Amino acid sequence: MTLLHLASLSPAEWYQGGNMAVLILVAVVAMGAVIYGADWLVEGAAGVAAKLGMPKIIIGATIVSLGTTAPEAAVSVLAAFSGNAGLALGNGVGSIIADTGLIFGMGCVLVALPADKFVLKRQGWVQFGSALILSLLCWVFFAFKGYDATLGWPIGVLFLGMLVAYLAISVKWAKQHTHGEPHLIEGASQGDVEMDTHNGAEDKPLIALFGLGVLGLLVVIGSGDALVGSVSELARQWEVPDVVISGTIVAFGTSLPELVVGIQSLRKGHAELLVGNVIGADILNVLFVIGAAAVAAPLSIAYDQATDQPTTQFVYVALPTMMAMLIYFRFCIFKASKQGHFSKWMGYPLLIGYAAFTVVSFLLAR
Repeated sequence: MTLLHLASLSPAEWYQGGNMAVLILVAVVAMGAVIYGADWLVEGAAGVAAKLGMPKIIIGATIVSLGTTAPEAAVSVLAAFSGNAGLALGNGVGSIIADTGLIFGMGCVLVALPADKFVLKRQGWVQFGSALILSLLCWVFFAFKGYDATLGWPIGVLFLGMLVAYLAISVKWAKQHTHGEPHLIEGASQGDVEMDTHNGAEDKPLIALFGLGVLGLLVVIGSGDALVGSVSELARQWEVPDVVISGTIVAFGTSLPELVVGIQSLRKGHAELLVGNVIGADILNVLFVIGAAAVAAPLSIAYDQATDQPTTQFVYVALPTMMAMLIYFRFCIFKASKQGHFSKWMGYPLLIGYAAFTVVSFLLAR
């Protein structure tokens, strides 16, 4: 199984050798389905939060992020079982870079994102701490074992144990939250995003809202997978190198649910869901995605099993980029906690960092 085929959760045979016009049609229909699915997911999640009296930002950091990181987890575990465990590690870290740099950066530029001090001082530190633990483990193992360094099942069990603890304490934090969650600041620049806050969700019963959210999640994951699979095959037919596909489509594709849910959250006036989803997705990409993959098979830190070649790109480029973004994010949290919202200028360095990482990764691969 090639790296290209691992980009999709569905069988590669569904797309391989397909007619170009049909593949383009599948991609267009899948994109539309992703948007509608994200719309249902956001409406359901926001409605459930309102019905249960839970802050939307905590719903976003737990329930929504568990759903939107499902593609990363499935792709990574599949890659580990298929003998390409290096993709699992790169996909997890690459998704954190995409979530923080692209999605949160885009959100900051579009609207004045609210800053919930309670969550940012708790889940925010878990986000930073889990990424720091992963980076330190990788750097220490590489320093002692070189190209033979791996993250084995004990590390996977450790991360999964931390995941259980994180979910348990998130429930406790939700009960302690004052529920006076912030919203978009009156008079703050909200860009060109068209807000749609009157969706009638408050009139629907809880079971209907829950079902709507689950249906939306399934549509987002299924149609997002079809989009990645069809676009990957189109890229192959257009003779785009596999290294470019894996470095762009795979990482971006598995983060597509977070991106579309984030856009729809802003459009429907639930910016708290975007903030919570990004923070929660970053946490779960370490504890859930990489943890589950490490239990499935040892994850190579400095060896690319797809090309059967040693590489230090993950150690010297991906991990430092991830930590630099999260350190900058901590600075943004410090500033935002004082003024009650994230400023528009905070998003530009994140977007530039994400673009620079993508370009540098491509140049190094070449």
